[in-house]
Amino acid sequence: MNEKQLGDPTAIDIPAEAETAAAEAAEEEQPWLRLDRRMLLVHPVNEVVKLLPVLLVSVVLGSQSGNHWWGLGVVTLLVVFGLLRYFTTTYRIGPVHVQLRTGVFQKKLLSVPRSRIRSVDVEAGVMHRLLGLSIVRIGTGQRAGSGHDSNKFELNALSTALVPDLRAALLAGAQQARGLQTPGAPASNVTEPVDTEIGHWEPSWVRYAPFSFTGIAIIAAIIGISFQYGIGTAVAKSSAVSDSFDSLESLGIALMVVIALVVLLVLSSALACVQYLIAFGNMKLTDNGRILHVSHGLLKTRQTTLDRARLRGTTLKEPLLLRLARGARLDAIMTGVSAEKKESSLLLPQGPRREAERVMATVIGDSRQASTPLIPHGPAARRRRYTRALFLATVAFLVCVACAASGVHVPIYAWFGVAALAIGGAALAYDRYNGLGHAVLPGWLITRSGSLDRQRHSLESEGVIGWTVRETFFQRRAGVATVVAATPAGTGSYEVIDLPAENAWALIEAVTPGGGDVWAGRR
Repeated sequence: MNEKQLGDPTAIDIPAEAETAAAEAAEEEQPWLRLDRRMLLVHPVNEVVKLLPVLLVSVVLGSQSGNHWWGLGVVTLLVVFGLLRYFTTTYRIGPVHVQLRTGVFQKKLLSVPRSRIRSVDVEAGVMHRLLGLSIVRIGTGQRAGSGHDSNKFELNALSTALVPDLRAALLAGAQQARGLQTPGAPASNVTEPVDTEIGHWEPSWVRYAPFSFTGIAIIAAIIGISFQYGIGTAVAKSSAVSDSFDSLESLGIALMVVIALVVLLVLSSALACVQYLIAFGNMKLTDNGRILHVSHGLLKTRQTTLDRARLRGTTLKEPLLLRLARGARLDAIMTGVSAEKKESSLLLPQGPRREAERVMATVIGDSRQASTPLIPHGPAARRRRYTRALFLATVAFLVCVACAASGVHVPIYAWFGVAALAIGGAALAYDRYNGLGHAVLPGWLITRSGSLDRQRHSLESEGVIGWTVRETFFQRRAGVATVVAATPAGTGSYEVIDLPAENAWALIEAVTPGGGDVWAGRR
């Protein structure tokens, strides 16, 4: 099969059920194909980058021993390994299965039935884009942890010109195999729905980037790597740093701390903005009624397909800092896609909350999702939040009072610390309770909780496969319970926290009619 055949959807049609056996037999006669030859320029570089620490150690050893062949030998081995990966990787796209053979030292064959294909994602790094290549990943909609990463179906890499036709043929053929299209109809004869843009990234959204801990995480990673390889230690012991520290020391410790915080804030904000631009620049979200298509990235581009048949709702994420800026991030709740894989379920990055709510309503097809007021969980839930938030301040106050009563001097800053804990705890409890609530719409469960990391989930009732009503010892004393909706999508479970216990079964009955009676009988 040449490149023209690979890009021709008619060459990989899925037959009707009566022809499956014959198709499987014919599939065995198909030749195995190699990846694009241009990957011979990418694989060796990727191996060198991934094993850069090993290369640095070899260079150090070579300089200390006077034998500089160490570094050259390691680079040669990495380049050879990268070339061997290309020559030992072949794939075959048949009418029934897509297959991938890999392995330099241990051979592995990965076969995916065409009927199990749920997504075809495309990614391209800087070198891939320069060479006109793309990485194609085929997803089956199965939840897999990090231990299954080696079993992912990845073609690294194919010519970018072939990818659109290949992706459309695989997705259309998979639907035909699942009975969603006319059996036997060629994929090329299927009219592909027109993509409609329902959301896109705006350059002004970069103002939301600093309202996260991304910049601080980048700075911490840079500092950690620099000290790991001795660079940080050398810089810290340099005369320039010591002279600067001596000159700043005369300003006083308090002023030094303020200056350090300002520098950290400015630097982390700048790094967060740069990372945000690179990751989400030119983002666009389109919908053709069957598939949500998300594309984003300036240097490294990523294109994700989200099958609407697996869509079970959305999650509106509002961390405290982003919420203060009236921003939010929108993710999809998808069957078979773990919520930990953030980029695989992303619908909109950090942006205006109003835009995120608009896109949420468009994706779900219900404009009431954002405007529906949530039902508060009552005074018992409020008391629990204040009790836990003020516990530390109460303990600190009692310790200070006991010390004062026994004649031990309590410094003034200790009392200020107790007051700060009390004020901070009360503010946290107030915000946590205001963020707590739920609502039930026909076919939907809406639940919200959290303060520092607040999330609002809109879960389709058809995606709920089970219920759990959990009551701890303290919850029973307070008369509240946590209702957990189990689902094969997203995080796997979504909670309605500290709901009055007498309302738990009514909630289950409202979301899944008939379920409340069954579960109440088992209580």
